[in-house]
Parts: sequence; C-alpha cells; structure tokens
Amino acid sequence: MPRLYAQTRLSVEPVILVSQAIDTEQRWRCPSRLVDTPAQPDGNVTISRWTRDDVKTVEITPQVDNEFHTIGINLKSTRVTFYHGGRPLHDGCVMPGVTQVTCPGEPVRALFYMPCDVLHVYVTQALLAECYESAFNIAPVGDLLISDPSLIRDPVIERLALALANASDVCGAFSRVYTESVGLAIVSRLLAREFNRVGRPRSVAAVGLPAWQAKRAIDYIDAHLTDSIGLADIAQSTGLSRMHFAAQFRAATGLRPHEFVLRRRIERAQSLLLQSRLTSLDIALSTGFRSQAHFTTVFKRLVGETPARWRAIVRDK
Repeated sequence: MPRLYAQTRLSVEPVILVSQAIDTEQRWRCPSRLVDTPAQPDGNVTISRWTRDDVKTVEITPQVDNEFHTIGINLKSTRVTFYHGGRPLHDGCVMPGVTQVTCPGEPVRALFYMPCDVLHVYVTQALLAECYESAFNIAPVGDLLISDPSLIRDPVIERLALALANASDVCGAFSRVYTESVGLAIVSRLLAREFNRVGRPRSVAAVGLPAWQAKRAIDYIDAHLTDSIGLADIAQSTGLSRMHFAAQFRAATGLRPHEFVLRRRIERAQSLLLQSRLTSLDIALSTGFRSQAHFTTVFKRLVGETPARWRAIVRDK
C-alpha cells in the first residue's frame, strides 16, 4: 500500500488544472506531451496510454522523470518482469486493474512477454499538495511522496481506468473534461487509501482573511457578477492560492466562496427587481445566471419566494 510522507523541500503552490485528452505513447512511460515540455507540463495531471500487440519479448527502460509521480494501471492480462530501483519488484502475470506508483526520480525497467495495455497517470507535486491541503485544511510541510511501489489491486481504480479507456467513444467532444475528472478521481482514491491507513493529521483551525484581503475579494466579486467567476479568479485577486483562499474566506465570512457569490447575485437581483421594470430573464442574465430557471431556483432557495412573487409582495407593502 502506498506510504505518503513529507520530504523537507519547498512546497509548491497549486496551479490551475487544464483539461487534457489521453496521449498515445510511442514509448513506454514517455508521453509526447511531457517529452516536448518536461519542465513545464500543461496542467496538474497528464494521462497517456501504452498499447503493445507484439508477442515478442521486449525490454524497456524509460528516461527517469524527476517531476512526476507515475501511476501505472494495467488494462489487460499480461506477463511482465518489473524492476524498481534496480531490484525486481514483480515477475509473472499481472491482472487488469493492478496499479503501481513510481515516485519522481525512481528508475524502473520492464520486460514484457505478452501483448499489454497500460494506462499512465502523471501527477505533479502541485496536485498532491492541493489534494492534501483540501482534505486537511493545512499545507504540507514539504513535498509529498507516494513511496511504496508495491503492486495493488483496487476495484475502484480498475473501474475508473476502464472509464478512461472508453472516454473518447463515450464522451466525444467532452472527452477532455471527462478524462481530467476521472484522472483526478484516481489520484484522490490513491491518497484516500493512504489517509485511511495512517489516519487524519491533527486539524488546524483556518485563520480568516485579513480585512483588506476580504474587501479585495468582495470588491472583485461585485465587479464581476455578470461574468463566470471561478475560485481561482477570486483567489488571484487576493494574492493567495485557491485552496488557502477558500479556507480563509470561509473562516472570515462563514460561507464558501461559491455560496457567497450566489448570495451577492441574488442581492443585486433584488435591487433590480425593485428599481426597474426588467423581466426576470433580463435580471437573471444581468446578474450572472445563465438561465431564468437557474436564477429562479437559487432565488427561491435563498429568499423563500420566486422572483415574481417576491417583487409583488414587496411592492404591495
């Protein structure tokens, strides 16, 4: 089972995720996306697939990567001799769903004796740190390493890997968003296994945003109510990473950023309902909602009445 521990190096700030499709590897564990830009991957997670139909034995040694954890998930039965850190780790048959994690800088070598189909998920340190901080509300002291290379069989990871393998056929134009989401689910599953084993670290209460940062965030929200506002956008306005910002904003306001944005939009909508003759659809679009139905649903949840009913009640008073 993977062992996760902090290594005393500088922690890395989380970066924004970018939707990615599944690469086809021409060489084992060498996706073109990372070969072209090894120092600056275009996102937190890259997914690739290596398929080999040849029945001849082949020995492969990929270039050691110092930037990523590599999660290998077997998609079909095969036979392999796998070396990790210069020592044999496995020699024999491997069933579908078997998963192996290699930490950055660890040399591996493999002899494949049969056709095989392997999915690789490459995970940056930034993503591991962000998942850790999101789960425990505290940033890791240093880099996180999933250090146990043992082969594991997890039915959840197996189902997720099969979903990824069929992403292009099932999702079509949405396959990029789909593969990113499922890839993140695989990473989360591996971290959850480790957290369940070692136990949750002692919780640390989040400190609220200083007044000037809270004001800057609220001013940004008010200025962009008609836009599609993301957590990263608001966090950037305060100079914080999105995970630091989310915890501190909630401690300061008592609301998650998304809920706060919705409430500010409804407050703006209430003002427009009373001060103008705009229709509910016009008000919905002018306050950042993409449809009248969504606007009405949120309005009724927060106010207790539909927009039209609320307008009538207040004007009759």
